[in-house]
Amino acid sequence: MDPLYNTTDSNAMSGVNCSTNCSDDFNQFIQPVWQITLWAVAYCSMVAVSVIGNVVVIWIILAHKRMRTVTNYFLVNLAFAEASMSAFNTVINFAYAVHNEWYFGLVYCRFHNFFPISAIFASIYSMTAIALDRYMAIIHPLQQRLSSTETRVVIVVIWMLALLLAFPQYYYSSTAQLPGRTVCYIDWPEYTTLDYKKIYYVCVTLLIYFLPLCIMGCAYTTVGVTLWASEIPGDSSDHYKEQLFAKRKVVKMMIVVVCTFAVCWLPYHIYFLLHQFFPDLFDHLYIQQVYLAIMWLAMICISVYNPACLFRAGFRQVFCCCTSAVGKEELELKSPRYLQTQV
Repeated sequence: MDPLYNTTDSNAMSGVNCSTNCSDDFNQFIQPVWQITLWAVAYCSMVAVSVIGNVVVIWIILAHKRMRTVTNYFLVNLAFAEASMSAFNTVINFAYAVHNEWYFGLVYCRFHNFFPISAIFASIYSMTAIALDRYMAIIHPLQQRLSSTETRVVIVVIWMLALLLAFPQYYYSSTAQLPGRTVCYIDWPEYTTLDYKKIYYVCVTLLIYFLPLCIMGCAYTTVGVTLWASEIPGDSSDHYKEQLFAKRKVVKMMIVVVCTFAVCWLPYHIYFLLHQFFPDLFDHLYIQQVYLAIMWLAMICISVYNPACLFRAGFRQVFCCCTSAVGKEELELKSPRYLQTQV
């Protein structure tokens, strides 16, 4: 989902969209060198931190047997999707945004338009699966949990749905040679009664923002009310209190992640919905700066903040070699079995 705008017909999400008969012979969005330098530093720093951070998250889980839980397999999937999107799309997207010229051919144009939606879908629904896993662990601790095989099946289904959702972006992607430059765009078919392009992007926004946000919000609201408003009658032991505090701590952390996701991605989706219904607003020179800022905010939150927040103790163990009881305890809190209420 990497929209890049120029003087051609730019039709939203994931690439410059223009008709092949557009005849603009100049690029009105060329930025001064100092602006490009600042944006380059911001984007390259974000990509480096994102890739390294998510790779470390994957290593923490796969290299430590006690971390190989159902929830953490979803975290591996989330980290893989985010690291892949940062490595393969963000830098290319930035280069295209500041130059408005496509240097990478038709094959990568299709991948560039196709993969971000898939990765974002897989990432967000991995977060949703984690929320539902926390819900089951705390609200229904005695019910049977997903097995490792079932977890892999869920992850495969998530990716299949992600690829299916993004397929139109791949199928209609194309490149065109304009006077003086090449563009990568999505050549949507002409419509008569229904505007399929608008319907598609509205559905994408609903599926990768509002629906998972509602599910995660309901799950964590129920968990929060349960943990803070109820107690097990007759159980006032220190062990129970410690475990209740541990569960509250983890839920607080996950709520912060969900709220961060909601705040960071809301401008992104508003931006593209406005572009679909009010395209005249996007003819101004400042819109490129707005796009770069919104895209950077969305990427920095989901690709950098998530792994840092979810595996703060793991990062400390990797980089500081901390083996204190507190560090180990925080790592163990990520285990769904540990989070189960012991009646």
